[in-house]
Amino acid sequence: MACQAENNIPINEESAFRENRAIEWIRIERYWTDSEDFAESSPQYLPMTCQHCGNAPCEPVCPVYATYHTPDGLNAQIYNRCIGTRYCGNNCPWNVRYFNYHDPKFEDTFTNHLNPDVTVRSRGIMEKCSMCVQRIRRGVREARYDGRELQDGDIMPACAQTCPTNAIIFGDLNNPDSQVSQMVASDRNYELFGELGTAPGLTYLAKVDVDAEEHSEEEEHAAVPQSPVIWMTVNG
Repeated sequence: MACQAENNIPINEESAFRENRAIEWIRIERYWTDSEDFAESSPQYLPMTCQHCGNAPCEPVCPVYATYHTPDGLNAQIYNRCIGTRYCGNNCPWNVRYFNYHDPKFEDTFTNHLNPDVTVRSRGIMEKCSMCVQRIRRGVREARYDGRELQDGDIMPACAQTCPTNAIIFGDLNNPDSQVSQMVASDRNYELFGELGTAPGLTYLAKVDVDAEEHSEEEEHAAVPQSPVIWMTVNG
């Protein structure tokens, strides 16, 4: 809900999900561990959004250059340039780009609560997570006006700000002292579809299962990571 409110995303009704036309800049995927008794299996949760790849497969297929890579490492979208070919969505392995099949509709009570810093997207164009770029730009401006360097933690996307368990961390990997730089050095760090060579800007930490049985070092390296308890993203 924080992402929807911050970025002027209309509330998805049940019909949108039935038609596979819901718009979710961030979604929570659920997985269940292997168990003979399904009732005893525990769900694992995986936050999924645009990976802001350094070698993004969605960028070169756009015929009008509506999606591009910014100098600070974001995969950006120019809404008024998009002509809705949906090539970028077809080329995204994570299915995190969404096409507007309808003009956005907001209840009258919500109209006055729209974020003036974010464009309301029209029918016929693609959209996706912007990593709350409006907050990034605001944080950079405020630091410049104050005559100081941008500090780790000055900028937080809406999803990271509202996560009650701090499972989402935002920061700059180019800064070795940042929290994400220190966390990404963990052996539990992994990328979703990292083998595709897209250089995702988001990384995950595999969950630590305190109830799991002990395994040999070879078995641990062969194991597939479970869903993360910490999700990190990089600006730059």
